[in-house]
Amino acid sequence: MSQLSPVLKQATPVVAVRGEGLHLYDAEGRRYLDFTSGVGVTGTGHCHPRIVEAVREQAGRLIHGQYTTVLHDRLLTLTERLGEVLPPGLDSVFYATAGTEAVEAALRLARHATGRQNVIVFEGSFHGRTMGAASLTTAGTRFRAGIGPLMPGVAVAPFPASFRLGMTPDEAVAHALRGLDEVLATACAPAETAAMFVEPVLGEGGYVPAPPGFLAGLRERADRHGILLVVDEVQSGFGRTGRFWAHEYEEGVRPDVLITAKGLASGFPLSAIAAPAELMGRAWPGSQGGTYGGNPVACAAALATLDVLREERLVENAAEQGARLLAGLRTVAAEAPGIADVRGLGLMAASEFCRPDGSPDPEAAKRAQQAAAEHGLLLLLCGIHLNVVRMAPALVVTAGQIDEALELWTKAVAAGRRQEGEDTWTR
Repeated sequence: MSQLSPVLKQATPVVAVRGEGLHLYDAEGRRYLDFTSGVGVTGTGHCHPRIVEAVREQAGRLIHGQYTTVLHDRLLTLTERLGEVLPPGLDSVFYATAGTEAVEAALRLARHATGRQNVIVFEGSFHGRTMGAASLTTAGTRFRAGIGPLMPGVAVAPFPASFRLGMTPDEAVAHALRGLDEVLATACAPAETAAMFVEPVLGEGGYVPAPPGFLAGLRERADRHGILLVVDEVQSGFGRTGRFWAHEYEEGVRPDVLITAKGLASGFPLSAIAAPAELMGRAWPGSQGGTYGGNPVACAAALATLDVLREERLVENAAEQGARLLAGLRTVAAEAPGIADVRGLGLMAASEFCRPDGSPDPEAAKRAQQAAAEHGLLLLLCGIHLNVVRMAPALVVTAGQIDEALELWTKAVAAGRRQEGEDTWTR
């Protein structure tokens, strides 16, 4: 009898059999408030009726149409519709299935287009688990240990994580840009550097938004040295932060390549990179392809997702409810000494747990996260020390559901403090 890999560790004890909106249900009918969205994927909620209907209709017409063999209408329509939301000038799209696959495609494109090898990434980054993407990932050794040697040509520059650095946001930006300049001067010659890959909000690295000025500093240096700026919006895109793309908080910054996945198709495996057609055309023949990329059913789900985001004003709702969530989390933190920082953008919200001496406290974060599940609120950990509890509810979340989650979170934090030093369930 086969079983799941023992390396797959579940963050909660839930075995879900049904989902609806913000809720998951187990076999006994217990309801859980899902503030994970499947790691930021189900932006329109679980089983949104419009998504379900689009998928059912498409599955009855065409399930698989491999895009280097035949084109299909959903692929062409989605490509046209994405032009309505992509940054200006990014008018050529390549589809894959997962974020890490899209990162690999962006990496290939950057090296082909520039004829350069080196890549710069930033501390706390997460870009995926495949070999190239893992080589770009610095959110934790768990993503890259034991598989070396990794891809050469990757340099790491500071990210302006102001709380971790003990600096103001402006000081952190200045520190990070000085560090980037030092990398370019000492370890990664500009003439040999193809691209900089950056998340506008660190995901696995701790839900850390880039402070104002950082992305503009990257854009200026990229232009000065002929380096491509690749913005990884796998988790932060499609409205999650209260703007359609998180990098839009930095006015005047346009990526050369944008990577998207997760919220793109409301739970169906679809990812993409977008770039100007001239830049995309510099990819070498045969370098782009895949068996399942641009799947018709996933494309239908993505088209329905675009409709729901617009018609239900979900990007605006993410901004409004995200502000409510962050305010509530700060209220909880004010009464919980173990929570040292609350931060986020829109519906990417985080509470960071630290000990009295300021060192990371992953045990306290885990106790609170597990206690939340026991109370019916599903959350995930992140951060380079796994001492951050993140909240990423679907963009359809209501004010009432935000308040319910905050009430459950208050109880979970209190329960976690009571359980300090005790063994808690793991699975």
